[in-house]
Amino acid sequence: MQTDCHILWDKCLAIIRDIVPEAVFNTWFKPIVPYSYENGEFKINVPSQFFGEYLDEHYQHVLQPVLYRVIGEGTRLTYRMASLGDMRDDRSMIDKPSEGKKPQVRTTVPGLFDSRAPQDWNSYLNPKYSFENYFEGESNKLVRSASEAIAQNPGKTPFNPMFIFGASGVGKTHLCHAIGNRIQDSHPEKKVLYVSAHLFSIQFTDAVRRNTVNDFLYFYQGVDVLILDDIQELIGKDKTQNTFFHIFNHLHMLNKQLILTSDKPPVDLQGMEERLITRLKWGLTAELSRPDLDLRKKILQNKINHDGIRMSEEVFNFIANNVTDNVRDLEGILVSLMANAVVNNKEIDLPLAKRVVSMAVRLEKKQLSVQSIQDVVCKYFNLDQAMIQTNSRKREIVQARQITMFLAKKYTDCSFSHIGKIVGKRDHATVLHACKTVRDQIETNKTFRASVEEIENLLQA
Repeated sequence: MQTDCHILWDKCLAIIRDIVPEAVFNTWFKPIVPYSYENGEFKINVPSQFFGEYLDEHYQHVLQPVLYRVIGEGTRLTYRMASLGDMRDDRSMIDKPSEGKKPQVRTTVPGLFDSRAPQDWNSYLNPKYSFENYFEGESNKLVRSASEAIAQNPGKTPFNPMFIFGASGVGKTHLCHAIGNRIQDSHPEKKVLYVSAHLFSIQFTDAVRRNTVNDFLYFYQGVDVLILDDIQELIGKDKTQNTFFHIFNHLHMLNKQLILTSDKPPVDLQGMEERLITRLKWGLTAELSRPDLDLRKKILQNKINHDGIRMSEEVFNFIANNVTDNVRDLEGILVSLMANAVVNNKEIDLPLAKRVVSMAVRLEKKQLSVQSIQDVVCKYFNLDQAMIQTNSRKREIVQARQITMFLAKKYTDCSFSHIGKIVGKRDHATVLHACKTVRDQIETNKTFRASVEEIENLLQA
């Protein structure tokens, strides 16, 4: 069985390699190790929950057709979380007993209506998301505080509904699961349900087709805490919006807790019914913005510790300073670094980090000024800044002055005249001469060239 699944996966990879760019193939497909194929289910090992979610979100349109082509229509793809050691494709994978609850990526619509009894209830919450690993920063302080209050007394705070909005990857879904998990722990008698708006829409459409809309309404009206993720997915679906409107009214009237997320505030949900938008604004509307540097460092350190990744402080700071938009990018960078380290059997160093980060985010060049360059050069040569403003002809002072002029011309848009004015009130010709002198020495003097390169690295740090 194991050999068969490897043969099938090799055939899939041969097709995928021709479909996606080489960098994508090496990062997201090459590290995958097939685990089993049985009863129409093809199971693969992935290094983390996020890796599986990323595949589902970005490359499902590649994977599913290829599986159908190689194996046959109806083949189901599922993921198995494996440790970093298990991801080495040595063709001798051994099924290890699971330790505790392992979250799993679902590729099919769950049958929600099958479990109404409290002891059988499935909230579809991911146990790995909690307040303990949801770190606080300036960008999420308000939302986190409100969320903890809701988790303590669901439906009994002014924050009902709570509407959280923000760009993709800033932590909305993590927070939703954290609230739900805390409520389940503190109030086990309550029925908590997490569902995406997309899935809600699919279920409603299916209920209409099967003539079971009453069952659909009955089920949702029996929920104590409803968490609806990405409500913007309901835009343009008038019948689904109307149904959710009635569910919302019923739950709110009974003081049941409602938590909703979106990529934009209620007022910007063009295509949503006005009466529904009005209700979305009844409670707390709060934004989750991009994580600040301190928060990014906390999140990054936690994920490194959790996944057992080893990296230098230089690599750590490079990632924290350059991956700024959202938490999901940070997770993706770490997954890619792990995958590259395993495939290439090498440590995570700065060149690897720069290559991986550049494929995921746009690296913005640091904005430099003549003054900031002068500061770095003086610090490097241990000189007082006032010294290079003088007419001193001491060798070390002249060298620092010329390097400052050379780097100012290289890294800023300033004219020779402007640079000369700032660096010692020199004229255009002096700056031109300094740039030529530095270029000549870089070409002929290895020690001098190394010093200039070191200063350039400090400028980009």
